[in-house]
Amino acid sequence: VQLQASGGGLVQAGGSLRLSCAASGSIFSLNLMGWYRQVPGKQRELVVTITSGGSTNYADSVKGRFTISRGNATNTVYLQMNSLKPEDTAVYYCKALRGVFAYWGQGTLVTVSS
Repeated sequence: VQLQASGGGLVQAGGSLRLSCAASGSIFSLNLMGWYRQVPGKQRELVVTITSGGSTNYADSVKGRFTISRGNATNTVYLQMNSLKPEDTAVYYCKALRGVFAYWGQGTLVTVSS
């Protein structure tokens, strides 16, 4: 499975960005996709995940501001990020899970200026 993330960039605080993640390759039975983020010197942390059944799990810090959705093709997920804060600045990574196997995308940088 290969994951291609895109959509990062520079935005002012209060602004919005939309990230995309497209999976290719052996995408059958992907039971979870989602987003994590990492700041230099810190551990990678959960942003949000969505299961194949549509259940979502948001980090408390992004609830009410970020929304995950899936495209018509089940191999694509989007992350709509609204009301961005400087503390949202990080490299955002797309993740897919199939059984016990986890796959990661290359990361896309989101920078929120104050």
